[in-house]
Amino acid sequence: MGITAEDVKALREKTGCGIMDCKEALVEANGDANIAVDILRKKGLDASLKKSSRVTVDGVAMAITNEDQTVGVCIEVNSETDFVAKNTQFLDFVNICAKTVIDLKPESVEELLNCKACGTSKEIGKLLEEKILIIGENIRIRRFERFEGVVSSYIHIDGRVASLVKFDAVPDVVSFSEFKNFSKDVAMQIAAAKPLFLNEESIPSDVIEHERKVLFEQIASEGKPENIIKKIVDGRMNKFFKENCLLNQEFIKDSSFSVSSYLQKVEKELNIQISIEDFVRYEKGEKLD
Repeated sequence: MGITAEDVKALREKTGCGIMDCKEALVEANGDANIAVDILRKKGLDASLKKSSRVTVDGVAMAITNEDQTVGVCIEVNSETDFVAKNTQFLDFVNICAKTVIDLKPESVEELLNCKACGTSKEIGKLLEEKILIIGENIRIRRFERFEGVVSSYIHIDGRVASLVKFDAVPDVVSFSEFKNFSKDVAMQIAAAKPLFLNEESIPSDVIEHERKVLFEQIASEGKPENIIKKIVDGRMNKFFKENCLLNQEFIKDSSFSVSSYLQKVEKELNIQISIEDFVRYEKGEKLD
């Protein structure tokens, strides 16, 4: 049977492959579009393997929750360029990955690659190979974190930063607008203020000891008496806690409160107990060369 321009166009729209590749595949498949897709995939697998060695330092950080805010995921998927990071097909793939993590609870990227992708009949790994072929850049699922409980998420408008926070509270709390606003603000706080720890108690002892030692040596070099040095170190450690511990930070929406004291205010208004249990913050490409 003859291969028409419409046949080539339809196959190109379906696969995203080049015109000549589509035409050659259709000729090889005797005009059968389904067989032509398989031919392109076989060729595309080789192409995707070649692309998989290329460096991915751009991409997107995404955080989502299920409808009742009882499960949330923060995920980073990398691409080679910012252009692809804004591509609708790429963003759809990231969203599918996040939803799959919510539903199937994989514990690692390797496990996720073997999971059946949410809403499809394909494994995430196979879907990834297809996206690399169609989009034309290397794509890599770098990391994800999954929380169960009462959760809230925040994404910077361009996907540069995403955050997820987990609260210890009764599930019904998500129905209160006061809590919804507060939880969203806490997630935003994490994205903007970059806390490293939840509170002072969660900081590893070796981190505190190292910070104290560095401060002590800095101040001692100024020739101050030891009793004065200790007071200055204590003061600067308080500043360290305020800058790096989420609960100690100034609340971004109202600097007259700390995050902890604003949380207490919300507890009082709603007459329930709420605590922040954990959080995660991803910034796309951080610590990648």
